[in-house]
Amino acid sequence: MANAKWIGQAAPEQIAEWKQQHGEVFAVKVDGHVCYLHKPSRKTISYASVAGKTDPLKFNETLLRECWLGGSEAIRQDDGMFLAAGGVLDRLVEIKEAELEKL
Repeated sequence: MANAKWIGQAAPEQIAEWKQQHGEVFAVKVDGHVCYLHKPSRKTISYASVAGKTDPLKFNETLLRECWLGGSEAIRQDDGMFLAAGGVLDRLVEIKEAELEKL
């Protein structure tokens, strides 16, 4: 669906506004639907991690809820679409490499 209209697709102006407000913006596409998320804060990652300890799906639910900018509500409401989106949400949490050097 390269040039097709996605359900929930935002206008380029809206995406530009989100980028200005939040920095990086990500599109999650599932079965003809799209939603937009911003990069999670440390606080959001922490909250999602705590919630995910008792229920692994809560991690994804928390990230989706806290990072949501707009798009098709079906991705949040339909179990199949939610589970598909959950498969890529961990990539929102970018972990850079660090070095530890004993001096």
